[in-house]
Amino acid sequence: MLSAMTPFPYWIDVRAGIKEAKAMMAEHDIRHLPVVEEQKILGVVSDRDLKRCQTPEAGAQPDEELSVGDAFVDHAYIVDISEPLDAVLSHMWEERIGSTLVLKVGKLVGIFTAADACRLFAARLREDANEPPDEIA
Repeated sequence: MLSAMTPFPYWIDVRAGIKEAKAMMAEHDIRHLPVVEEQKILGVVSDRDLKRCQTPEAGAQPDEELSVGDAFVDHAYIVDISEPLDAVLSHMWEERIGSTLVLKVGKLVGIFTAADACRLFAARLREDANEPPDEIA
């Protein structure tokens, strides 16, 4: 899991404004932020969550009136760093989850996203393309 995840992810406080979350995502070119309150992990917020909370169906409040707490997913998928990558990928696929928070001894140490999975898969395909074909016996 360690080599697959993005280590030391950025995070945001649950009380921060949506405008701040959007700015942080844009500045760091990311789409998921772990959400914390007093160093406790509460969940994760994605760029999609931020957009969804501003739809007319959700009341379409201006950025300044909404906090990350109004938008984040409080049932994030959280795994220990020792969790096998295949198990994480299977769960993400089965549940249609875009990110996984990675902990070590209860502390946030990384985030694994669908983009990380694509990066790994692309690297594997490149490795396979450089391997000589099996000899025919």
